[in-house]
Amino acid sequence: MTQAGRWYGTRSLNKMNFITRLSVLCLRKSKMQQRHQSSRRPAVPLGSRILTDPSKVFEHNMWDHMQWSQEEEENAKEKAAENSLVKVQWEDQDKYEREASKYWNEFYKTHKNNFFKDRNWLFLEFPEILPEKRREELKTEERSSEHTKINSTNSFSHKNEMFEEGEKYWKKNYGGGSTSVQGYVYNKNQAKSLTDNPQGKNRGEELGRLESFPGSDATYRILEVGCGAGNSVFPILKVLCNTPGTFLYCCDFASGAVELVKSHSSYNSAWCSAFVHDVCDDALPYPFPDEILDVILLVFVLSTIHPDRMQGVVNRLAKLLKPGGMLLFRDYGRYDTAQLRFKKGRCLSENFYVRGDGTRVYFFTKDEVWNMFNLAGLTEVQNLVDRRLQVNRKKKVKMQRVWIQSKFQKPLLLSLNNPEETTERHPYR
Repeated sequence: MTQAGRWYGTRSLNKMNFITRLSVLCLRKSKMQQRHQSSRRPAVPLGSRILTDPSKVFEHNMWDHMQWSQEEEENAKEKAAENSLVKVQWEDQDKYEREASKYWNEFYKTHKNNFFKDRNWLFLEFPEILPEKRREELKTEERSSEHTKINSTNSFSHKNEMFEEGEKYWKKNYGGGSTSVQGYVYNKNQAKSLTDNPQGKNRGEELGRLESFPGSDATYRILEVGCGAGNSVFPILKVLCNTPGTFLYCCDFASGAVELVKSHSSYNSAWCSAFVHDVCDDALPYPFPDEILDVILLVFVLSTIHPDRMQGVVNRLAKLLKPGGMLLFRDYGRYDTAQLRFKKGRCLSENFYVRGDGTRVYFFTKDEVWNMFNLAGLTEVQNLVDRRLQVNRKKKVKMQRVWIQSKFQKPLLLSLNNPEETTERHPYR
């Protein structure tokens, strides 16, 4: 090889090595940016920010999927047992039960809508809140936004992940082929069975004969139980107002909370109906008929109810769901920091406490949650213990948080052509 050939060969090799090193450097930089993006939404379910280096615990406010050691579990049990030794007197317990709405009204009178933050995480963990078509539209919008950001800033958005779970659920549940008959969603074989059978038609047409009610023209209906000041209502309405055929009901037994919702600038009776309702009163009618709801949202509500009354509440709510409808649940889990912080004399009964303001709270296990919803005739879709480490970076304080997050579905109708053949149930376990 001539000297010129060797020179050109060496130059080409150096150029290739430079490009390789540059590519690796860019890739590393991109990965580091993604790894340390504190504003990035975590993946579902229950996040993906894992604490692998204890020395970096105060770099973020929350760490996901925390594993407790046996020692930590035993310490938590001891603390709960200790603060449960002294029970609230029976006469006071009766007062807290009878005047529960009074204490919550005082709570909202004091805090108004400033105590809880808006639950913008709802669509991330519960994409089922939205109808399928709207989920697909928003996912497309997010992907388009992602593409623009990648081209302009070389950064990645992960918001579309909140709709991926909903898509998986829908495809697994309905096999990618579904249709609607009088507002109910079925797979194609079920729909044919209903439309071919006069009894099926009568069942679907039954709603049409009912007296008009708020949201009667909607084809997709959601109920939030225990809406409070609207911290779930308004993030949902922000999306639903651009989704034709949808309607949101929301209720609370604290009239002050319902007034806060109705007086909000974003409240509109065209797509939302807020009303006062005590879910513990079985005789109290809802402002709509049974079996019309696609989704019920039960977030940090059941824990405020006396344990002896919880099953009755869940049974009644299950009757409001359409066949195939979903109940979405999130609440306090056993040995959450909030439980362990109670002092002696605040315990009403096992794992049930009263706060200083008179409001009450129960701490669940996932088995208790499963039993309640199973007894109500609902099928498990998801039932998880959400353990996280919450930190106060300013005060350098660590708090072990425990929540239960669940999704339960009302089984679809029996096949009308063959009563012995049950319709497909959700395959998640």
